[in-house]
Amino acid sequence: MKKLKEIPKFRSLAQEEKFWATHDSTDYIDYSKVELGFFPELKPSSKTISIRLPESLVEAIKLLANKQDIPYQSMLKILLAEKVREALNLQSGKGTAA
Repeated sequence: MKKLKEIPKFRSLAQEEKFWATHDSTDYIDYSKVELGFFPELKPSSKTISIRLPESLVEAIKLLANKQDIPYQSMLKILLAEKVREALNLQSGKGTAA
C-alpha cells in the first residue's frame, strides 16, 4: 500500500476546488476504508421561479396530476425532468432511432 499524502489546509472553497481539480484524490484518501454515507433528511436544493403558462396548459397538468394523485407542481417537475432528460439524450446521440 502506498503512503498517502497529507491533505493541505485550504483558506477558501475556491482554493480547495482548484486543488482537487488538479490533484488525484487517491494520493490522499484510502478508498478501501471509506464507509457509505446515508443522509435521509437531505433534500436537493430547489429554487423558486415565476413562469407564465397558458391557463389551458396549467389545467391539463392539474388533470394529469389528479389522475396520478399527486400535487400539480410535482407533476410539472416530473414532466419537465423527463423532457430535459430526453432532450439531453438526443443531443448527446444516445437517443434511439424510431
